[in-house]
Amino acid sequence: MKKKSILIAVNIFVIIFTTQSIFAQTKIKNSFMQISAGREHFLALHLYGTVWAWGSNHDGQLGDGTFVDKNSNPVQVSGISNITMIAAKNSHSLALKKDGTVWAWGNNYYGQLGDETTINKNNPVKVSGISNIIMIAAGKYHNLALEKDGSVWAWGKNNGLLGDETSTNRNKPVQVSGLSNVSMIAAGNTHNLARKIDGSVWAWGSNKGLLGSETALNNNPVQVSELSNVTMITAGDSCSLALKLDGTVWAWGYNANGQLGDGTTENQSNPVQVLGLSNVTMISTGSNHNIALKSDGKIWSWGYNSNGQLGDGTTTNKNSPVLVPELSNINMISAGEYYNLVLKDNDTLWIWGSNYYGQLGDGTNVNENYNPIRISKLSDFNIIVEPSYHSLALKTDGTVWSWGFNFHGQLGDGTIIDRSSPV
Repeated sequence: MKKKSILIAVNIFVIIFTTQSIFAQTKIKNSFMQISAGREHFLALHLYGTVWAWGSNHDGQLGDGTFVDKNSNPVQVSGISNITMIAAKNSHSLALKKDGTVWAWGNNYYGQLGDETTINKNNPVKVSGISNIIMIAAGKYHNLALEKDGSVWAWGKNNGLLGDETSTNRNKPVQVSGLSNVSMIAAGNTHNLARKIDGSVWAWGSNKGLLGSETALNNNPVQVSELSNVTMITAGDSCSLALKLDGTVWAWGYNANGQLGDGTTENQSNPVQVLGLSNVTMISTGSNHNIALKSDGKIWSWGYNSNGQLGDGTTTNKNSPVLVPELSNINMISAGEYYNLVLKDNDTLWIWGSNYYGQLGDGTNVNENYNPIRISKLSDFNIIVEPSYHSLALKTDGTVWSWGFNFHGQLGDGTIIDRSSPV
């Protein structure tokens, strides 16, 4: 399928879900390469290397020199150019420049901006002490950066998340102990994952089985046992997933809702194979459910299902994968907190699950949709991204559309009105 390589390569460039179901077309012109969502704000990376932002700005996370929410046209983030990657999480933002430096702005309570202070910034500041960075990942209150030499750096709130063998918060990057030859990173809320060039997976942070070991806390990376030849990793809220080269999916962590997909509801500190899945090309983790895309363009889901987020027409939890019916020719997926968004190879968007804020984009606020529905009649999308209660989509013509929750103007349509269908 024509966009599969984009999907497998970077799971950051995925579906932005928001609390509003209207696609609100922003007035930014020309082409955008990437979109990323924090809790109540958005970033968009322009083809020419500039960054644009809109939504909540109470901590300066829009980077425009103010603390004023922007609910009309997106504003350009000041003072940075030649950007190649962006990452937004909670109330702070990150950007990677072409020269390998990292820049940050927004909330800095735990030192997550990495500028050796704990003062919020409404303009980008350079993250101290790191260079030659090729990938960034934003956690809730911490960040990761992958250096060209395969080393990993971390800063912000610790609790083992920084991997420096302490629990001390850091306002300047520290090198994650014992990691080298890393090729992919994933930052969760309470734990992190790294994939090495040899296909092994390493984890650190708070556990609950999320680290692939039985210890309660690991403040330095431990190898996830019995995993090899891994091509993709995701660090979810309650479990971790790994996609292997042979197309199988493996899971570990919390399992009360069946989110490990092993046919049980028993927590697992070591990876278990998700039942019945093969030829998988992409994985995505929601709050307590997961979805997988197979090479035939069909989607399978498992775990928590109270809002119909498994898309099987029921609200019954499933501890092994079920086929999402009536969907085919899918080439991109993203699991939101209680809903999912997928992109078909004809560039149309389909969604199902919780709809309390109209985030399904079907023109209603009916609380749940248990089967996939097409969002409006819009088409020609090529990137989707989803946080909790609102959504974003990037069209092939470079315009950005949004829908869902809009209390802080995060839809960028000039209002603070929730939207239940695209604008």
